Amino acid sequence: MRALLVSLLLLVACGDDDIVVDAGADTGAADVGRDAPRVRDTGSDADFDAGPFPATELCGRGETGPYPAPDSWTRNHGPGGPTRTFTEDELFVNCAFLSGHPDDTQHHNLLVMYDGYLLMPWAPEWGSGGLTFWDITDPCAPIERGVGLSETMRETHSIGFSHLDGSWAVVNHTSGLLADGGVEFWDVSDTANPRVVGELDFPGFFYPDSYTRVGLSVFWQVPYVYVGGAQNGVWIGDATDPMAARYVDTLAFDPVLQVGQVQAIGNLLVVTAAEGARAVLLDISDPQRPMPIPGGDFLARDAAGEPRDAYFTNVANGFLWFARKDSGAGVIAYDIRDPRNPTYAGSIEASGGGGYVFVKDQYVFEGAGDSAGGYMFDATDMENLTMAGQFSLVGDLDTITPIGNVAVLSVDADAEEGRGSAVAPYALEPDTLPPRVTWAWPADGATVAPTSRFGLTFNEMVDPKSAFEGSVRLYRSDDGARIPGTVSAQETIVNFHPFCPLEPGAYTLEVTAGGVVDHNGNAVAETFTLSVTVE
Repeated sequence: MRALLVSLLLLVACGDDDIVVDAGADTGAADVGRDAPRVRDTGSDADFDAGPFPATELCGRGETGPYPAPDSWTRNHGPGGPTRTFTEDELFVNCAFLSGHPDDTQHHNLLVMYDGYLLMPWAPEWGSGGLTFWDITDPCAPIERGVGLSETMRETHSIGFSHLDGSWAVVNHTSGLLADGGVEFWDVSDTANPRVVGELDFPGFFYPDSYTRVGLSVFWQVPYVYVGGAQNGVWIGDATDPMAARYVDTLAFDPVLQVGQVQAIGNLLVVTAAEGARAVLLDISDPQRPMPIPGGDFLARDAAGEPRDAYFTNVANGFLWFARKDSGAGVIAYDIRDPRNPTYAGSIEASGGGGYVFVKDQYVFEGAGDSAGGYMFDATDMENLTMAGQFSLVGDLDTITPIGNVAVLSVDADAEEGRGSAVAPYALEPDTLPPRVTWAWPADGATVAPTSRFGLTFNEMVDPKSAFEGSVRLYRSDDGARIPGTVSAQETIVNFHPFCPLEPGAYTLEVTAGGVVDHNGNAVAETFTLSVTVE
């Protein structure tokens, strides 16, 4: 393996000034095998002028008095995750099927929990669909809670939430064939009647090319919305007000990176290719000047050291999981807890073509496409991943989402009528184990910039509403003074965004016992803290 001089150039449009960032150093582990790249214009025009970054607009907001109790978050309207017990014979057998609406074309993808209900987005690549909420206390007999429709919503691989001045969700959006698109925002304060309240288009969006010029993922590190824009790069929006969101920046990679997944954990932005092997880790401690991390531009390789394309990826517990696409399905894991030195951690091969990947506790769930169904792998021993179970559902089964002791299966094409999603148990008993913090960035003891954000990963998906200023706290280490900010949760990732730049000094981030809960209401059992110094 040759270590090459690797340069990542990003063009960041910030108001009237273009900022060019050059890694300009031998990253060693990167070895992406490219010549030094050239700067590529983002193609922004007068309709997409960047404005000031939202952190300046939030400064001065928030409470500075005593913290609310860690369990005093606004309670869910729904009953939460599944409470049913299963027999051995019932495991990995579909016990219920879900269709969102009479107009549902059975193109489904990620399903998550929100407000105590199962949230199912349904829309094909070309648009027109909606959100449907379900009571899954008995997951084999789901009860519809409410439906919202959208003519412009398109296939959604991820969903972000915000509780800044309301209850909001963000999904993918297109204005129609050969038209603009980006993301759209929903008011989900009433899950019996969710409704679209705003849209945000991005420069360069183009459909029907469903992989090259459209949004493939969305991550909401409130107030910033990061969108994987395929060959456009990463779009950034300001969604401080979801009803008046605006375009801020484009991170444009040259050589082109066809961005699929994008996730923000504190000061770290993880960007990976759709149907490719490349991953890029960026320092976003100064959101106006994202910087490539030396050593953080690399190719996913299998146990033999060969590059392997991934259909999609996911960050969980400090590891970046690649869902293999070529030469069979299966997963490859890289340890990114030191972003300057991503290292191969383990892998397993299986039949199929790969889809999306999700992690709960020691288990890794992967959809594997049309004929292979999907898998549950046991990652207790990262160096020796094993097969723990197999799922099936007619159609292109790409997504398997673990919720409590069941998995929700979804196909994004070729489903049977009324069977775009299914529920299958994978464990006997309801989930009674508390969620726990598995990784944090910035790391404990780090020296950070005044504009830093703070991110945490949990061993399972957590209730977005339970992650708030009472359960996730930032304060000055010397006197305990509260730092106002907003907390947001998406899947297993929780972020704290201070409203104002931090003054020099020592700070403590605390996840308080009894606050953050999983979807079965199990609360964090032990308080977690980390300390950083701002300079």
